[in-house]
This record gives sequence, structure tokens and C-alpha cells, in this order.
Amino acid sequence: LTPEGRALLDEVRDTDPARELAVATRLRRDHPADLVSAALGQARLRQRAVAKFGAEDAGRMFFTPNGVEQSTRASVAAYRAGRFKELGITSVADLCCGIGGDAIALARAGIRVLAVDRDPATAGAARANAEALGLGELIEVREADVTEVDTAGYDAVFVDPARRGGRSGGAARSASVRGGGRATGGRIFDPEAYSPPLSWAVEAARGASRAAALKVAPGIPHEAVPDDAEAEWISDGGDVKEAVLWFGTAPGAVRSTLLPGPRTLLGTGLPDPEVRTPGRYLYEPDGAAIRAHLVAEVAEQVGGGLLDATIAYVTADELVPTPYATAYEITDRMPFNVKKLKALLRERRVGTLTVKKRGSAVEPEELRRKVRPQGPNAATVFLTRVAGAPTMLIGHPVRTASGGSGRAT
Repeated sequence: LTPEGRALLDEVRDTDPARELAVATRLRRDHPADLVSAALGQARLRQRAVAKFGAEDAGRMFFTPNGVEQSTRASVAAYRAGRFKELGITSVADLCCGIGGDAIALARAGIRVLAVDRDPATAGAARANAEALGLGELIEVREADVTEVDTAGYDAVFVDPARRGGRSGGAARSASVRGGGRATGGRIFDPEAYSPPLSWAVEAARGASRAAALKVAPGIPHEAVPDDAEAEWISDGGDVKEAVLWFGTAPGAVRSTLLPGPRTLLGTGLPDPEVRTPGRYLYEPDGAAIRAHLVAEVAEQVGGGLLDATIAYVTADELVPTPYATAYEITDRMPFNVKKLKALLRERRVGTLTVKKRGSAVEPEELRRKVRPQGPNAATVFLTRVAGAPTMLIGHPVRTASGGSGRAT
């Protein structure tokens, strides 16, 4: 943050990683070695952060390695901030704020934010980011243990617990409360092994003045969702990003939200769809709908059923527009047989083969090596089960009115 440091950041902004050693050697002639290393480290992190924050913001912000990895994607944070705004929320206590990605989105929605993290470097990055983006008047950053912060003066609480184990004191999101369960260098799947544990976060949410949101892993077991919470699964561009437990909104409700949009599918409590014979079209539900257990709602929209009772592929005879699934036209169906598939692809002159699977142990790359597709055409093969039997379905994405492929919109 010093003038010398900022000048170095500007100088190394677009450094090619392949030239980093040469650049470092040159700069160390006139600057302290640790400052040069820090500037080059920030340049690398800013380049990584572009995917989440966009080039303009990422080029001005400050990051920790964990902060880049665990920060919410800006589009998702903006959507969540919009929901708070729709609820009439004017102030939020952001507990476990990390480098400030969510606080930034809330402030840009006009919401006053108390951003709390106990790690000094992380809190420092959050404070620097608020200033760098011109949001310092709306964001107060506090270096503290979230379990000791009084949130009574705020309309709402937002908690984003750490969901990775084996992290150092420089973790992007940290709190002193530690739960039991697995804590390795990978993702944590037991909600009580979050830091802080989900049970603490739930109680903090229930104590909020008007509303609260808890960011949790999209793989959270449905039985771990409290009865008084609304559960929302969010995808962005087809990739599932997170689940959010909302308090003070619609207790017991389940929804999946697709970005950009947003488009939201609400659960209606439908029973599981019936298993039926494959029709002309296969629908692959968006991952957020699958995680939210709303495949039945998708099937109802398209008038379809399941290929297999345990697999989230929907089949139907008609093409029905829905943003909640990608539609494929199926041209061939056969029992799993690599030789027959290879012969069919050779006959169709398929050189570009997309392999998708659900309910199959075969790895896509292994199948591609075996069939060795060649030719100018493209196809998609689904390795799945039909009424329990290993099956291959061959087809292609449905073309949309705009000429693209994918969702039947």
C-alpha cells in the first residue's frame, strides 16, 4: 500500500509468468526483494481473480491465495445482495468476510456493511479493497473473532464459514470456533467441521434482527438444512457455485436459481417422476436443480419422465422450452458396447465426441481413446442406465433460435 509498492504493482501488472524470474531479478536492483516478491505475488493473484471479479475490479484489488480461491464470484454476490435489498435490508454484518467480495457487492447495492475477519492480512486486504473500489464509507472492516461481535445494530447477518481444512493462520475466512469432523487440506463435507461450525452460524442467523443468509457447500445434505430456513442452490453459467440458507424469508422453501438471469425454480413438493422409455429428447437438468432435488419440477415442465429411477436424466417426446435443463435430440440408443459405438461413429464420420455420464463407471477419456473418433461431424454420447440396464444414447444439443446450442430456450 506504500507509494513504492503501488508503483511496483503498476509495473508488474501484466507480467508473463514465464518472464517472472527475469522481471524479479531486474526490479531487485532498485527495490527490496521482499517488496518485489509481494508485488509479483499480487500480480499473479490478480490475474487469477479476473475470472471471479472481472478485469477492472481484479486489477485494483488486493488478495490472499485463499481469498482468491474462496471468494464468491461477483455475479453471485451481486445476486445475493439484490435479495437482501429486496427484503428492505439497509445494513448487514458480514461475518468471516474474507477479502471482502461479498461486502463489496452489498455496498454496491447501497447496504451498509460491517465486515469481520480475525486474520490480520485478510482483514487488511478487505479494508484495502473497500478503499480501492471507493466503498470505504459503506464498509467498516473489523479484525476480530466473529463469535465475539455484537450484530444487534444490523438488520441482517451474512456468514460464509471456511469449508476447507488444513489452512494456515492466513486463511481467507476464519473464526475461532472449531467443529469436529474431518479437517484435511481438501474440502470439508461435514457442516459441523466448517469454521465456524454450521450450528453456530445457524444460531447467529436466528438471532439476526430481520434476516440472515448462510453460504454453505452445494453438497450439503438436505437433512442438515434447518426446518426454519429457506434453501437455495445457485449456478452461474451452468456451474453450481453455492447453496444459501436464508432465514426470515420463506421457511422450508427450496429453490434453484440460475445466473445470469436470474431464473428461479421453486420446489412444489412433487413426487419422483415415473421411469419411462427413452423419447426423442433428453433433458439434462441444471446442476442447481439437481442439487435442490427439483428434477421432478423440471420433468413436469417438459412433460417427461426419468430414464432410471436413480439418475437425473429426463426424457420426453416433445421439445419444450425451459431454462432449467439443456435439451438433446437423441438419434440412437444401444446397450453399452464399445465396438458398436465405434462402428456407429465411424459411419457417421464423428470426430468431435462429447461424452457425458451418469450411473456409469466408464471414464470419458478412456472411451474416447477406445473409439478414436475421426471426421468432420460432432455428437454427444450419454453413458447411463435405462431402467437399470447400462445404455448408450447418442445425439446432439438442440439448436436454439439464435443458432446456438444447449438450453431449449
